[in-house]
Amino acid sequence: MVKADLKDMTFKELEDTVISLGEKPFRAKQIFKWIYRGAKTFSDMTDLSKDLREKLAENFTIGHLEVERKLVSKIDGTIKYLFRLKDGNLIESVLMSYKHGNTICVSSQVGCRMGCRFCASTIGGLIRSLTPSEIIDQIMKAEEDSGQKISNIVMMGIGEPLDNFDNVLKFLKNVNHKDGLNIGYRHISLSTCGVVDGIYALAKENLPITLSISLHSPFDEKRRQLMPVDVKYPLPQLMVALKDYLAVTGRRISVEYAMIHGENDTPECAKELAKLFSGMLVHINLIPVNDVAERDFVRSNAQNIRKFQDTLSKLGLSVTVRRELGSDINAACGQLRKSVMEERV
Repeated sequence: MVKADLKDMTFKELEDTVISLGEKPFRAKQIFKWIYRGAKTFSDMTDLSKDLREKLAENFTIGHLEVERKLVSKIDGTIKYLFRLKDGNLIESVLMSYKHGNTICVSSQVGCRMGCRFCASTIGGLIRSLTPSEIIDQIMKAEEDSGQKISNIVMMGIGEPLDNFDNVLKFLKNVNHKDGLNIGYRHISLSTCGVVDGIYALAKENLPITLSISLHSPFDEKRRQLMPVDVKYPLPQLMVALKDYLAVTGRRISVEYAMIHGENDTPECAKELAKLFSGMLVHINLIPVNDVAERDFVRSNAQNIRKFQDTLSKLGLSVTVRRELGSDINAACGQLRKSVMEERV
């Protein structure tokens, strides 16, 4: 019998489970607190009766990840984790330090089906989606290993979060719960390549997280070449969804834009991008693209990036260039996992 992982349950689901075992509802709060304090076994839960602990151990488990490999940047202290799942699959997380606190970039899937041409995570396609437990334990394991308290989360690691919507939603609720990790929604960013159905579903939840859109070209034809998702969800359809999302949530959207030399870093691209988001509550985040051995893309040079930024700023958009962290450890997600998988062959 495969035992259910209690860390996959929302608080309400855990409460219903506890009641089904013939226990009082308040026991759920005790168990929930123990889980997110880092209890590895039910015997650690010392304020529960022996009988209840035995029932839990017989029917359930508490999932946890193992550190397969860890790289620490000598430049800025960024830590890149390669975690091993129970089934042997590998995922990545990156822990970064900023003045405002520590931020972790977490994965939501093993691999990715979206096929973005400049991304290492999608090489090899999608293997499976992560459970809520596997997503949240990236944070808990990084805190435990590093000794650093994490205050901010970005869902920009391996995988497309909105392609794993139900599990990601459970993760968000548990990470925000006051008896869970108690990280505020406003400290969480979720990045999507433009899964329009998922954007509408997320809008219905009306969570005060930051939605980040991987755009990478303001021209539909070029975007389709870079990002196959544009075939199913063309740019005009995506823009309608984003405007509807803004109308529902009132939350500023972050636009992620990878700067690729000769592909999307021209003055024409900058002007069209400004036109596309004119009057909208957005912030443009320019990202010098990472080198991927299997891809032939080259990052824009510093001069082109600066000109692109200046053009957007002069045309009224809020824009910054993402600070590069962990450059000596290939901190962009997907690269370490791929190299270790190749070692296994």
